Amino acid sequence: MTVLGTKTRSQRLALVGAVILGTLLVCAIAAPWLASYDPAERVARPFAGPSAAHWLGADDVGHDLLSMLVHGARISMFVGIVAALVATALGTAVGVVAGYGRGAVDTILMRIVDVVLSLPVLPLTIVIGVFAGPGLTTRIMVISGVLWAGLARELRAQVLTLRERDYIQAERAMGAGPLYVLRRHILPAVVPLVIPQFVLTVKTAILLEASLAFLGLGDISEASWGSMLSMAHSRNAFLTDAWLWWVLPPGTAIAVTVLGFALLGNAIEERSRPALLPRRRARVRTTAPLELPASAGRDPLVVDDLTVVYGRDGRGATNISFTVAPGELVGLVGESGSGKSTVAAAVLGLLPPAAHIASGGVLVSGREVATMPSAELRAMRGNRISLIPQEALSALNPVRTIGSQLDEAVLAHRSCPRGEARERTLELLTQVGLGTDRVDAYPHQLSGGMRQRVVIAMALANEPDVIVADEPTSGLDVLREAEVLALLDHLRTRHALALLIVTHNLPVIERIADRIAVMKDGELVEIGTTRQITTEPQHPYTRRLVESAPRLVPVLQKVTG
Repeated sequence: MTVLGTKTRSQRLALVGAVILGTLLVCAIAAPWLASYDPAERVARPFAGPSAAHWLGADDVGHDLLSMLVHGARISMFVGIVAALVATALGTAVGVVAGYGRGAVDTILMRIVDVVLSLPVLPLTIVIGVFAGPGLTTRIMVISGVLWAGLARELRAQVLTLRERDYIQAERAMGAGPLYVLRRHILPAVVPLVIPQFVLTVKTAILLEASLAFLGLGDISEASWGSMLSMAHSRNAFLTDAWLWWVLPPGTAIAVTVLGFALLGNAIEERSRPALLPRRRARVRTTAPLELPASAGRDPLVVDDLTVVYGRDGRGATNISFTVAPGELVGLVGESGSGKSTVAAAVLGLLPPAAHIASGGVLVSGREVATMPSAELRAMRGNRISLIPQEALSALNPVRTIGSQLDEAVLAHRSCPRGEARERTLELLTQVGLGTDRVDAYPHQLSGGMRQRVVIAMALANEPDVIVADEPTSGLDVLREAEVLALLDHLRTRHALALLIVTHNLPVIERIADRIAVMKDGELVEIGTTRQITTEPQHPYTRRLVESAPRLVPVLQKVTG
């Protein structure tokens, strides 16, 4: 009841705000028809009191105050809305670029934001306004120049969080570029935050416009509510009864307008923060497939003496070397923190900003990943090498159907009609054992095993040479785990895939792996055939790992003996 009551109250307040703003906007647009007189025309005696002909009386020159009030709504609303649009656009651009770009771009932009936020708003607007001179353009420039920074900081924090979502990482692993990810996923996710911020920024902009106009930085030829207050103050309205009809109406209009924007903005913010916008249909930008050199005939994946360092001296992996041949399945096994995920990230060219390859390298289809230009790396990911992420539910966009996401995986690397991409999607669903009737299902409508099959289908979309599977059975029950493993085993044989599976579960991977590589503390301590690792381990850690894994065979043999 409390939640329902709060929601109803918010909706009522939003309705009140919308009615207020709607009325003011109608008055501003229809000002030439609603006002009885030209606001610049002398139509009454100076300081004339309210009458039937002049409802609010006249100023010290004889201008009709009601006509000035109605026309003033146009200037105040125009300046507020335009300044808010400019501030919102600038703040959104800075926040999104800083949050997604990180690194030096983030540092520079955020230091600028810090400087702007550290300066007091009103004194800053006054100083800039004095140097720029009075006028409509000055007010818009000054107001937008001081209001963008707060929005930029808030959006930057949201984008930093979004950037690390699994489905964004999956997009990057498929070869999607920054502009595509920003346009397709980041911007739709931040729009619900931008809309209420824009409404609330209009409120603040109108207050600042009134302040600047009151201080004499407005255009006296275009009377706004702030200009009316400024003229009333400078022309001694407070020394007579004229302040009652000269000062109170524009002051009340400013207060009511600010209240309307505040009510509407807060209500939108409450409703939009937990929400996600529905997907907007857009044409997917395609990238030409990567042309492979003649050396691509060698092992599809070669990790050669790879050393990855975090920061200056934090070792993530040291001197790692192994290969994966076509049709071969290699299991990369180790405890948490052993460095296996670091190796997998280096193979995909998805190391975090804090990490870098200090020595050695990774060859995918004969190409060196570490020295590959970013455009070619994006073209390769999802094309020649693909990722099967750990958490399928997190790796899938929750507000889009699995069919649209599979279409996207195809179109990211193929210039083909959407109909052809959909045919490929249906073919992929069939290959991984899902019915084509699931094409319009959303991720939450599928079981864990089904979602895992979807991300496997995405990895296969462009017939890659190498697939890296990061804990592909994590979170699945025993039956679904066996099904997914059997599917991976079947697919790597059918498509001659070089399959690298990262896992900490030795009993799981030994069922299907050709070879197993064991890691500990960032080092590759042993690599060999599955039989060799499980029956004749050479390294002490490998022996402990094998002995700690429960198995039924020795128990059954003991019972039968």
